Amino acid sequence: MMSTVDLVVPVKQLGAAKSRLRGAADQGIGDADAHARLALALAHDTVAAVRASTRVRRLLVISSDPVVAAELGAVGVEVVPDGPVPGLNAAYAGGAALLREHDPAAAVGALQADLPALRTAELDDAIAAAAQLFAGRAGRVFCSDAEGTGTTFLLAAPGVALDPLFGVGSALRHRDSGAQPLHGDWPGLRRDVDTADDLREAMDLGLGEHTSSVLAPSPHH
Repeated sequence: MMSTVDLVVPVKQLGAAKSRLRGAADQGIGDADAHARLALALAHDTVAAVRASTRVRRLLVISSDPVVAAELGAVGVEVVPDGPVPGLNAAYAGGAALLREHDPAAAVGALQADLPALRTAELDDAIAAAAQLFAGRAGRVFCSDAEGTGTTFLLAAPGVALDPLFGVGSALRHRDSGAQPLHGDWPGLRRDVDTADDLREAMDLGLGEHTSSVLAPSPHH
């Protein structure tokens, strides 16, 4: 039975990432540097939760942003640039192909990079739930977001293509493509952050240290 998985986490260029969150890091001012720090912090906290997992064997971050590559590389994360085809799904598919080149028998997963309240225990539990479904002959499984419409986590069994279908309404697309939903109370895994309201909900769950630090009021105020 599958015991560990290899995960792909794409991180967009920081300036282009999370446009609906602009201003959230600086009381609505919308400074580009403050916004980039927040986007990076979301990724840092997501990655930190993944790296603490005993069920994730290998983590591959896909990003062509030099700051992301330098910052995550400095803490030992493997970062490779985006491939020739733009977009989130291409990044997931390309990353999964790289992981399978290394180990064709790997279970591979796609995780969103904006899960600042993610707890390692939630991720471990979701992977354990996936392993049970794979043992029952499921090929792909997914975790929907808090609203139930999007997807935060997609996992493919050994020998099965990842076939990522992320984007608006992706939960239904993943289900229609044959992926089975994961059922579990994992609020941090389900709370991706696209808007200020999402960020407030993540705060209520408890943010990771990087995002907390970026959002802390500066001593000058």
